[in-house]
Amino acid sequence: MSLQHPKNHFKQAMQQGQTQLGAFLALADGYTCEVMASSSFDWLLIDAEHGPNDLRSVLAQLQAMAGYDTSPVVRPADHSVSMIKRLLDIGVQSLLIPMVESGDEAKQLVDAIRYPNGGAAGGGIRGVGAGMARAARWYGVDNYMANAEQELCLVLQIESLAGLDAIEQIAAVDGVDALFLGPADLAAAMGHLGNPGHPAVQQAVEDALKRIQVTGKAAGVFCGDPDIAKQYRALGASFMLIGADSIFLRNAAEAQVDRFKEQ
Repeated sequence: MSLQHPKNHFKQAMQQGQTQLGAFLALADGYTCEVMASSSFDWLLIDAEHGPNDLRSVLAQLQAMAGYDTSPVVRPADHSVSMIKRLLDIGVQSLLIPMVESGDEAKQLVDAIRYPNGGAAGGGIRGVGAGMARAARWYGVDNYMANAEQELCLVLQIESLAGLDAIEQIAAVDGVDALFLGPADLAAAMGHLGNPGHPAVQQAVEDALKRIQVTGKAAGVFCGDPDIAKQYRALGASFMLIGADSIFLRNAAEAQVDRFKEQ
């Protein structure tokens, strides 16, 4: 039986410039992931950089989200080619890679998601193991390897001064779909640790969004303030992270306790 290649709805919406609202998944649990997927978020970021996720917990969350319209995106801890290969093989179609600082790094990451093609220009270094890969449905998807890249989405995160300086070089790399701005790390890099709302940081983010828009690549940003998010959207940010499951849980718990303490 031949199976259809899963479509990347996150990438399709990004290409169409649709606004997509997302949240971090930091609890590393398939059940809580499914609760989040049943909500109205357009996309959810399974975070293996700061959240305690490993390959198996990422897989469990991909499986938990499979029956919902919410799109999964995964952030690995670093630029490890071997981990990127394993994430792709378990079915990750959208990656958000942290701390990218140059066009050369961007090219290396593009190569990591592409299969080799006999040495031709644009060939990558992704290992071939589709018979063991959930992504290929264990050879159930016809021509998976030939068509895999068109359903992959590579988002590179800009969160350092070097990254800001290299926005145009990073965006110019073929195979990079979008750039995502991380205000928290940018704030630290600019001497405002813990204060991403500092005017200088906000100005840097706004300038970066304008520059990304000029490149023609999609732009994303983390922002928990609806008013600031509206400004960022006007500057070209089409996909945003607006919170995290761990924060939602704690805030809701605190709010409930406070309601009863007030009685």
